[in-house]
Amino acid sequence: MLRLCLILALGTSFVRSMAALPAPLRTFIDQHCVDCHDADVKKGGLDLTALSFDPLDGARLKSWQHVFERVRDGEMPPKKKPQPAQPELESFLTALREPLLKADAADIAANGRVQSRRLTRTEYEHTLHDLLGIDIPLKSLLPEDRASHGFETVAEGQQLSHHQLARYLDVADQALSEAFNRALKGDKPFNIHCTPKELAKFTRGNYRGPDFRDGKSLSWPITLQFFGRMKVTEVPDDGWYRITLHDVQAVNPGPGGVVWGVLRSGVCYSNAPMLYHIGLVGATTTPRDMTFEAWIQKDHMLELRPQDATLKRAQTGANGGNVSFEGRDLARQGFAGIAHTGIDIQRIHPNAGPELLKKRLFGEGGMEGVTPENIGRLVTRFASKAFRRPVTNEQGAPYVTMAQKALGEGETPFEALRTAYRAILCSPRFLTFTEAPGALDDHAIASRLSYALWVSMPDYKLTTLANEGKLKDPVVLAEQVERMLTDPKAKRFIESFTDQWLKLNQIDFTNPDNRLYRGFDPIVQESMLLETRSYVTEMIQKDLSITHLVDSDFTFLNERLARHYGDDLKIEAGDGLQKVALPPASRRGGLVTQGAILKVTADGTSTSPVVRGVFINERILGNHIPPPPPGIPAIEPDIRGATSIRDQLAKHRNNESCASCHQTIDPPGFALENYDPVGVWRTGYGKDGKGAKVDPSGTTPEGDAFASLAAWQKIQSQRADGLARGFATQFLTYATGAPLRFSNESAVDQLVRQSKGNTRSLIREAVLSEAFLRK
Repeated sequence: MLRLCLILALGTSFVRSMAALPAPLRTFIDQHCVDCHDADVKKGGLDLTALSFDPLDGARLKSWQHVFERVRDGEMPPKKKPQPAQPELESFLTALREPLLKADAADIAANGRVQSRRLTRTEYEHTLHDLLGIDIPLKSLLPEDRASHGFETVAEGQQLSHHQLARYLDVADQALSEAFNRALKGDKPFNIHCTPKELAKFTRGNYRGPDFRDGKSLSWPITLQFFGRMKVTEVPDDGWYRITLHDVQAVNPGPGGVVWGVLRSGVCYSNAPMLYHIGLVGATTTPRDMTFEAWIQKDHMLELRPQDATLKRAQTGANGGNVSFEGRDLARQGFAGIAHTGIDIQRIHPNAGPELLKKRLFGEGGMEGVTPENIGRLVTRFASKAFRRPVTNEQGAPYVTMAQKALGEGETPFEALRTAYRAILCSPRFLTFTEAPGALDDHAIASRLSYALWVSMPDYKLTTLANEGKLKDPVVLAEQVERMLTDPKAKRFIESFTDQWLKLNQIDFTNPDNRLYRGFDPIVQESMLLETRSYVTEMIQKDLSITHLVDSDFTFLNERLARHYGDDLKIEAGDGLQKVALPPASRRGGLVTQGAILKVTADGTSTSPVVRGVFINERILGNHIPPPPPGIPAIEPDIRGATSIRDQLAKHRNNESCASCHQTIDPPGFALENYDPVGVWRTGYGKDGKGAKVDPSGTTPEGDAFASLAAWQKIQSQRADGLARGFATQFLTYATGAPLRFSNESAVDQLVRQSKGNTRSLIREAVLSEAFLRK
């Protein structure tokens, strides 16, 4: 009963008597609840008899919804208490369900489920890139977005302060400066080839460059900071560059046939130690060119070196901060390295070349069409694109007037356009989503769909369909979902959604203790991210069953990640990340066993079944876990491994305030305890697994016992509907900007049935649902 108390206590005021309750509710509560929650006992501080039945009151509506859910799900009354007969239970739920549904639906009809929300900083960056044709990074210049209900897109957690508006204004200025400068002055070319001999030159400070031998540039596993820096690769301006390493080849590769390194950029001096990841370099015995595209800051250079933590490290060969290869041959000494025959660096503009950029800024007429006579038309055109819907003369008039005023004050037509564009980019119509309560109009549907699947503004096709009023047609809308998920821009969705849904954006929040986990390195971490994003992409593109969240017969690995996991699998050297079939007895099936998930649910030193259990319940299984009661201390794992975390939790669960929640939290956490903080299988705690033995057994809240991870996976794989509901709920929360409500549950159940539990189909049916198509 205490759990009910704790849930109801959140945000509920108790001011009316029990007399107003409908008879079935009053009888049920009197027989099964008030022993613990009357005015005298008040377990958890709740007098349930004072909770008036007033569904039209928002706080009380939410509280009664929680009551319904906990009773419906069998969590209340507690198992140790006398249980109501089935007819009595059904009578209570029926009496409670209908008024709650009506009240919730009425509130949504009047006010909408989704509050007015603004673009996140990621959405803002992609939108300016697509609108203007620029490619400069922008989101790092804006305040971070706070997540609510797990997502940055949720309006409830967003703010729009004067400070934020000022930052948006600054960023809009930078974006417009880049766009107009490129349009008016042209793009500055940059294209160089650096030979191995040139790469080995370094005229300032200590030498930490590559080894030059036999006409090749060689980099070795030397751990000195900034080793592998190449001064000649400094770039003259901030920008995107295409970097090609020629004839990359492994020197003395191990059994896997690959020497792994990392290509980064930076100042490469101690006064500016930050380095920026460009890509993984997997060198094999077969020479091959490798190409990367990356944003590089002005005067930053490239750094390339092996960073596989399992490689034998070479000495610097010199005193102080120098590196020297004089009088020694590291290849003959058996050290692994990466060789190549030179580097090409070319300035590129991945989002739009000069002509496309001019078209986006000035329309089909290009620069020749920018005349005083055309200013009004150009401003209105730009406003319509930026506001993601047609702009009336009245709506566009202030911006046209602004441009005309600038012309009257002696500014050129280009300067006048920029003045108006700046105001447009700071308008609420650009920064926020225009949605009225009720059914969304076609342009609101286009925007919601485009930001859900492309994290940016609608393209020409979507806009045209919206202008023609066709997006409310389910057939047309379903076709657009398929088109957009197939488009390369869907990669943005995969990255944005998985970053938030699976907390992949927190993978850097902890650094594993290298004394305990010596095999973990930047290559492993980057490979983990690639594994999970590739896996989710495969689930969506191939419309795979949602049960792949918990188990599967394949995953995506490269040689380094497979070696880190310790899995004896056939990996093709040099093929990078690849789809790998898993044997029946594999420990790697399903999203939940992947290293990225296991790392973000650990603290770098130890694991906690509670942390992992909450994550798996809320993000994968679709169960909501309420916050812990106040004053209950957290479990601190014994990092020495002498005491099992299960033993500590057993004492914790003796507390009545904790037991009811932990029967749901702990099972998936226990099932995953065989994985350490960096995703490696273990059978015992502590260093080298020599401490207390891991016990992965448990019992699900439904009463199904399991003795191992595999048994738990089998149980959950048979509950596809629950997994599908959980995924659909996560997607709709992300895509619409608000959590689902009580009255949305039947719609979610319907779309789960229609999708047959397949991932891509779930997304399509979610988009076609009322929850997506209404504010």
